Amino acid sequence: MADTKFGDNAIAIERLDVSAYTIPTDAPESDGTYAWDKTTMVLVEASAGGRIGIGYTYADTATATLIKNMLTEVVRGRNAMNVPGCWLAMVESIRNLGRPGIASMAISAVDVALWDLKARLLDVALLTLLGATRERVPVYGSGGFTSYSRQQLQKQLGNWVAEGITRVKMKVGCDPKSDPRRVAEAREAIGSDTELYVDANGAYSRKQALALAEVFAHKSGVTWFEEPVSSDDLAGLHLIRDRAPAGMDIAAGEYGYDLGYFRRMLEAEAVDVLQADATRCAGITGFLDVATLCKARSLQLSSHCGPALHVHACCALPNFRHMEYFHDHVRIEHMFFDGVVRPLHGELHPDLSRPGMGLTFKRADAAKYAV
Repeated sequence: MADTKFGDNAIAIERLDVSAYTIPTDAPESDGTYAWDKTTMVLVEASAGGRIGIGYTYADTATATLIKNMLTEVVRGRNAMNVPGCWLAMVESIRNLGRPGIASMAISAVDVALWDLKARLLDVALLTLLGATRERVPVYGSGGFTSYSRQQLQKQLGNWVAEGITRVKMKVGCDPKSDPRRVAEAREAIGSDTELYVDANGAYSRKQALALAEVFAHKSGVTWFEEPVSSDDLAGLHLIRDRAPAGMDIAAGEYGYDLGYFRRMLEAEAVDVLQADATRCAGITGFLDVATLCKARSLQLSSHCGPALHVHACCALPNFRHMEYFHDHVRIEHMFFDGVVRPLHGELHPDLSRPGMGLTFKRADAAKYAV
């Protein structure tokens, strides 16, 4: 039964509008295990009380179908002030579909839209609604795809450093024999004062990862090794975390959809820093739950991709490390939204003068990419 009444603050959710857009990359892109030439965004606009909240996920168009055919009816008529109640109702509704994957990404887009809507109804920034623990969050530039030439790699990473970003990440794993050379080329471009991260996307075997961790650390000063082996290989991640060079953090978690996934990773002592993505792990509600799980184990959380969507939530976390400033999503968010903030001295500062996440959808600009 829809909770359309809850004291004097009851404002019924009137509708969800769902759309999807496919945007070609600006160059061929690949990592250690995958190649792509386009990205699809699924956008949700939630309406109540004369306001519209925006949420989105990067997922297949099947996600939009699930939102339209199922989740819209689950949340319509519920109180827009009760976002956790809407979230629980959505989770319960997809029981027979399975929680990971498309269902969780669909919930993510709707949940983000509902948090944005609630903040807009109250005419406050989302961070003000959540409660801030910090005014800004550090970012790391993320790209350096394995498909890039040396010139492309060095130019992209070098430009981030020139803009004041003091941490950059590149992809490895496509060719273990050439990876040390590519990482050294990246170090050459960014100088000695910038932190250098690598992401294998699970491409290496355990022995490859252990050997390359030593090379990356001692030859090029790498301090972050993301998914050196598959994130499903918790024993392997634990092994590499134990034996990695001092000063090198092992990270994973971007493919987590529910708390059980993150709990198992933490119980296995598989990572030094956990990653989570609010466009996958059931929205801002799920993301905050993951942060609490980390806090209970005295670990830090790092957000994966979608910086414009994460910045307010990340500023609400006391145990936060940094945000991924991912090339593809930064490009798309600036194409599709007004109000996207840019890094200042390597940090993102949420705009508290704008309600919600501070984003305005550029409908006319997005139209040509509509699916």
